Amino acid sequence: MSFLSTLFGKKVETTGNITILNKTEYATQIITNDIKPFDVRTASEFNSGHIKKAINVDFFNADNFNNYFEKIDKNKPIYVYCRSGARSQKAARKLLKMGFSQVYDLKGGYNSWN
Repeated sequence: MSFLSTLFGKKVETTGNITILNKTEYATQIITNDIKPFDVRTASEFNSGHIKKAINVDFFNADNFNNYFEKIDKNKPIYVYCRSGARSQKAARKLLKMGFSQVYDLKGGYNSWN
């Protein structure tokens, strides 16, 4: 992408960044784009309530977390959330290190969803 196209009209991409979305933005994007978000909490936390269509991949189970995300297309956007937002930030940073370029995190986590 040239410097001029960056200045005039072409949207600057946030490649390699974590974008934190509020509840409304997060909900709009996952519904509009039919995205399955990743709940990085434990199975018992997930089972006590989660966002519809969410996939549970426990961040604290490092081997399972790594194995799961190694198989996913790194060019697709990834949406993560946890209980309050701290764990999903750690997960998001790890995903960037694994090669994902578009990671979206729910501000305030599942606590903010309800």
